Amino acid sequence: MRFYPINLKIANRKCVIVGGGRVAERKVRRLLAFGGKVTLISPDLTVGLERLIQKKRIKHIRKKYWQGAIRNAFLVFAATSDRKVNQKIALEAKKLDIPVNVADSVKESTFILPAIYKRRNVTISVSTDGKSPSLAKKIRNQLKKLICSPSQK
Repeated sequence: MRFYPINLKIANRKCVIVGGGRVAERKVRRLLAFGGKVTLISPDLTVGLERLIQKKRIKHIRKKYWQGAIRNAFLVFAATSDRKVNQKIALEAKKLDIPVNVADSVKESTFILPAIYKRRNVTISVSTDGKSPSLAKKIRNQLKKLICSPSQK
């Protein structure tokens, strides 16, 4: 499967993440770093997500996913630990023509996320078309070392 590389402006756009674990937290933090307006749907949360909610950085709906939960989203992320729920989210997003990233299924995703390094106005992203995220991270880290002096990392 091949993905078209693109940089997407998400500032002030509704990004819905379904799930409350470490993967969801990582995605929430990345979206916030790029200005996304995050709505998180999950009954259970990491401590880090609880802190972001307390600081009013994200909107939280303390419920399990339900049909219609992702309506009006700009981007959707299925990041639950339940394969069947992630599949339902992907199907609904596709039906609504909303781009969806499914944490446990490249095949069901309409977009994937590259390994990213951002410093000031430079963003480096590396993708392996979802085949090897660990290799993408390794390459990203090597590129980071090439462009940064030790004091800038």
